[in-house]
Amino acid sequence: MRVAIEGAPLAMTSGGLARYTAELSVALARCFPDDEYYLVSDQPFELPPAAPANLRRGGGPRNPIERRWWLWGLARELARLGADLVHGPDFAVPYLSRRPSVLTIHDLSPWMDPRWHHAAKRVRRRTPLLLDLGLATMVITPGESVRRAAIERFRLRPERVVAVPEAAASWLRPVDAPPPARPYFLFVGTIEPRKNLAAVVDAWREVRRSHDVDLVIAGRRRADAPEIGEEPGLRLIGEVADGALPALYSAAAAFVYASLYEGFGLPVLEAMQCGAPVIASRAVAEAAGDAALYADDAPAIAAAMRALLADPAHCAALRVRSLARAAEFSWERTARATREVYNEARSRFRD
Repeated sequence: MRVAIEGAPLAMTSGGLARYTAELSVALARCFPDDEYYLVSDQPFELPPAAPANLRRGGGPRNPIERRWWLWGLARELARLGADLVHGPDFAVPYLSRRPSVLTIHDLSPWMDPRWHHAAKRVRRRTPLLLDLGLATMVITPGESVRRAAIERFRLRPERVVAVPEAAASWLRPVDAPPPARPYFLFVGTIEPRKNLAAVVDAWREVRRSHDVDLVIAGRRRADAPEIGEEPGLRLIGEVADGALPALYSAAAAFVYASLYEGFGLPVLEAMQCGAPVIASRAVAEAAGDAALYADDAPAIAAAMRALLADPAHCAALRVRSLARAAEFSWERTARATREVYNEARSRFRD
C-alpha cells in the first residue's frame, strides 16, 4: 500500500498533533516495511528523527494553483505519488474525493467552548462540511468518548468511526538521577485556556504554604495563553527538547494535568511511561485508567499534592501503577490498528 499522510502538524515545534503525526508515521513504516509512506504538506517541515527508508518526504505545491492545497495541490500531489490512500491527521481530508481517505478527529474542543480556541474558525467550519459531504471514507478518534460524541454531533455512520488509542513515545523512559534541589510538581503541554492552569497554580500556592515545593510549567505558549505571573517557586521553562523530557518527568513529585476537556490526554501517558505519579482531571480517564489520582478543581488538586508529599510509600506505589498503565499502550499497536482502518477505507470507498 502507498499512503500519503498530510504532514502540516510537523511544522509545529511541539504539541499533541505534531507528536501524533510523527510517531504514527514512523510506527506505520516500521510495522509495514512493504508499504510506502509519504509525508506531504504545503508547509515546510522536517521528517521525524530515525524515519525508516519507506517513510519519505513527498512534494508540496508546484505552482500558484496548487497553493490552494486542500482543493487542488494535495489532490495533484497524491496523483503524482500514485497514493492508494490519504490520511489527514489534523481534522481534514482533500476536498476532492478521488481515493480513500481517513480523517482523525482528536477531540471536539473546537465546537465546545469558543474561549478554548482563538484560531479554530477554519476547523469549526471545514470539518463538519467534509464529514457531511462524506469526503472522509473513515474517521479515527483516540478514544471511545470522542467516537461517541463525533457520531452524535456529525451524524456519522458508526461503522465508519473507529477508536484507536495513542501511546507515549518509546524513548520516554524512567531516568535515574539525583533528586532535585527542591521537589517540584510538573505540567507539560501547550499553554492554552483549556488546560486549566489557573487551578493548578492556585492549588500549588496553597500547598506551598506548608511545603517547600516548586511548580514547573513547560510547553509552548499559544497566542491565547492565560497570563501566568512570575513568583518564587514557579518556574516557566517554555518548550523543552525531547531529549530533556524523560529526566524532567522522572524527577517530578507528580505530573499535574487538570485540563477541562481532552480527547485522550497523551502527556499523561508520557509522564506515566517515565514513572511519574499523576494527578489529573477526569477528562483524561481513558488514558490514565486507575493509575491516577483524580482531581478536577484547585482544592482537590491541593489535597492530592499534599497526600503525595506526605506519604512516600503512596507515591512509590503510584509510580509502579503509572508504569503498568503506560505499558498497555504502544505506537506499534496504534499503527497496526490504524493500518486496519486503512484497509477498511479501501474496501468501503464509494460504498
